Amino acid sequence: MIEHAILLSAGQGSRMLPLTAERPKCMIEFSGRSLIEWQVEMLARGGVKRIDVVTGFMTDMVDECLAAIRDPRVEIRTRFNPFYKVADNLGSCWIARDAMDGDFLILNGDTLVSEEIVARVQQGSDWPIAVTVDVKPAYDSDDMKVSREAGANGRLNRIGKTLTAAESNAESIGFLAFRGEGAALFRNAVRAAMRTPEGVQHWYLKVIDSLAPTGKVGTVSIEGLGWAEVDFLNDIEIATRLTDTWV
Repeated sequence: MIEHAILLSAGQGSRMLPLTAERPKCMIEFSGRSLIEWQVEMLARGGVKRIDVVTGFMTDMVDECLAAIRDPRVEIRTRFNPFYKVADNLGSCWIARDAMDGDFLILNGDTLVSEEIVARVQQGSDWPIAVTVDVKPAYDSDDMKVSREAGANGRLNRIGKTLTAAESNAESIGFLAFRGEGAALFRNAVRAAMRTPEGVQHWYLKVIDSLAPTGKVGTVSIEGLGWAEVDFLNDIEIATRLTDTWV
């Protein structure tokens, strides 16, 4: 059981303007709770006891929301990313790097995951780094596409938005587990990437892609389970239908 999670919630969500003009994407409400409140709830149900949230845009609003959560199951801390306007989410991982001690989970700040998905990820795998993936008939240019070996928890070969249709056989949902040596592997790779001139412009999954040849990165399939990514305005309706089932 992994008891520590890191939430990457620094972004504004500019593709969802005007909805995010005066609140970050993680504060959009779905079925009576904000996105980030749903994330905390599902992680807590899954046995997570400590959550580090990386904030950025309108950090005071997020801090206030999280401070109001009185949940004895979980301790929540925030870490402000002052570079959120100029850095992609690899920068948020850099801000949280000292919290990457022991086993931990990373969840993107725009991904809603069901209690069942958290349980599936918590069941574990033989991989030091496990990327949670879903499968669908076809993948578009905005999907974080995955090439993996056969099997429900096959080895990860490549991950990235630029993979071709022929290469892609799964999609990352933005939820990863790090166990054993996986934590140090990732932390060191983040540090190395952020020392390069272009480091701040990268997604952290580019680091995962660079680690794939080590044979230490695998996948966990959650095919058929409920999740939603909130990237565009038309995602609101889909995500709300999902959270309505959680109320």
